[in-house]
Amino acid sequence: MLQDMEIKENENLEKKSISFIEQEIIDDLSQGKNAGRVQTRFPPEPNGYLHIGHAKAICMDFGMAEKYNGICNLRFDDTNPTKEDTEYVDAIMEDIKWLGFEWANVYYASDYFPQLWDFAVRLIKEGKAYIDEQTSAQIAEQKGTPTQAGVNSPYRDRPIEESLALFEKMNSGEIEEGAMVLRAKIDMAHSNMHFRDPIIYRVVKTPHHRTGDTWKAYPMYDFAHGQSDYFEGVTHSLCTLEFVPHRPLYDYFVDELKEGKDLDDNRPRQYEFNKLNLNYTLMSKRNLLILVKEGLVNGWDDPRMPTLCGFRRRGYSPESIRNFVDKIGYTKFDALNDFALLESAVREDLNSRATRVSAVINPLKLVITNYPEGQSETLQAINNPEKPEEGSHTIEFSRELWIERDDFMEDAPKSFFRLTPGREVRLKNAYIVLCTGCNKDENGNVTEVLCEYIPGTKTGEPEANRKVKSTLHWVSCNHCIKAEVRLYDRLWKVENPRDEIAAIREAKNCDSLEAMKEAINTDSLKVLTECYVEKYLANAKPLDYLQFQRIGYFNVDPDSTPEHPVFNRTVSLKDTWSKIKGK
Repeated sequence: MLQDMEIKENENLEKKSISFIEQEIIDDLSQGKNAGRVQTRFPPEPNGYLHIGHAKAICMDFGMAEKYNGICNLRFDDTNPTKEDTEYVDAIMEDIKWLGFEWANVYYASDYFPQLWDFAVRLIKEGKAYIDEQTSAQIAEQKGTPTQAGVNSPYRDRPIEESLALFEKMNSGEIEEGAMVLRAKIDMAHSNMHFRDPIIYRVVKTPHHRTGDTWKAYPMYDFAHGQSDYFEGVTHSLCTLEFVPHRPLYDYFVDELKEGKDLDDNRPRQYEFNKLNLNYTLMSKRNLLILVKEGLVNGWDDPRMPTLCGFRRRGYSPESIRNFVDKIGYTKFDALNDFALLESAVREDLNSRATRVSAVINPLKLVITNYPEGQSETLQAINNPEKPEEGSHTIEFSRELWIERDDFMEDAPKSFFRLTPGREVRLKNAYIVLCTGCNKDENGNVTEVLCEYIPGTKTGEPEANRKVKSTLHWVSCNHCIKAEVRLYDRLWKVENPRDEIAAIREAKNCDSLEAMKEAINTDSLKVLTECYVEKYLANAKPLDYLQFQRIGYFNVDPDSTPEHPVFNRTVSLKDTWSKIKGK
């Protein structure tokens, strides 16, 4: 009986951990749909870099295929040549691989342009599509409202032969952009406005990044997406909630395309889940492009950007992003996630993988007056206390050290436990020292802190367990490297930058760029050029994971060189923003 209860409890725990999407897949497999296959696809538009929101879709698309022995294809939705570029194609591939996923095949919507064209011609011949020469404004006006039926286009009953001829001209270059479109003839009174004779082809004369000038007529997303899924054999078409009202149209076109060739359970089906939304973040590709083009950030991989390449450059690990996605889960309801939760996932992951090192970013010289001049000694520093197997590295101790300026206060309150005259503190991995005073310049600024080390207090020595209230990090002045440190913070100063930008635009009657400039956090990047790190970091490589002890998690920037090392702050050791917000 007890064993049965334990089995049932384990089954319940497993069931709770399964998303509703995964449950749909399990049900389909149990019913034998799609011949027991699971095939998904990740269909990005190659018109920008992937952001953190895409990571959620990537984890779902690739994760489900991997878990259920299926395949996931990468398919670029390249139906709008005015915004697409091979630069974005290459970047998207790099980001997916960095997250730890591999696609089975690479496809493009443009691979199916001939089949989509033939399908459109067939719809015209069957009286299910027609050429409309109205303007986009006229078509939009005639669509009606959710509570009021639309009005038929005056071209709706155009002769089939005439529509066929005009459709050919749309692709031959004889028709100007915006002069006409191909619309599906469905139902202008349908309660779902997507069924009110949707546009399925338009004229675009910009050369395509893959097909060149072959095509002038391009399919719309709603017409190309479901059919591309069908051509590839996709079983589960996973997308976000804004496509819920599009699903019936997705099914309509697939049904028209397959003409009863396949059984009803052998076809792609669309399932929707909630987007990944973060406060203090703007993820619209259009707005991200403005930030890049107008120089408000330093490129798509600026560590303040929500792009995957930006997070990578900042020092986020792919595992931390995947863990974050697992924590927030998948639901049928949109939600705004706290950026602090993402940072918490990053801290948790980096705590187990980051090498501990000493770095001083706001230096003040400490002179140990009773330590012999010109002498130094080698000490051992543990690389990662979470993983003893990773061993240790050597550091040098000498008479003159750099410490953090904030770690000394001449007239300190009782709550201050760091260096102040008469106070003992431990120097990490080294000795206990007694502060004896300080030297100042002519303006009264402290230039040096004076201390005496206490013999026998080094780790492993008789007095090593002597109790002190504080341990400070340091680097030896003669055994360190000068470095640049970039302290990155949140790009926006408000929780909902999209609404803030809209409010500024309305209040000041300005464009998006001016509104963005006002909403940006001007303290999102601080560059410190007078910093010192231990010599061990001379061998650090770009994207290495590091913890600057007592400061935060950092990594080596790709711009870093041996002559000019540059380190990016990934995240602080503690969540200071939640305290600022009063959480």
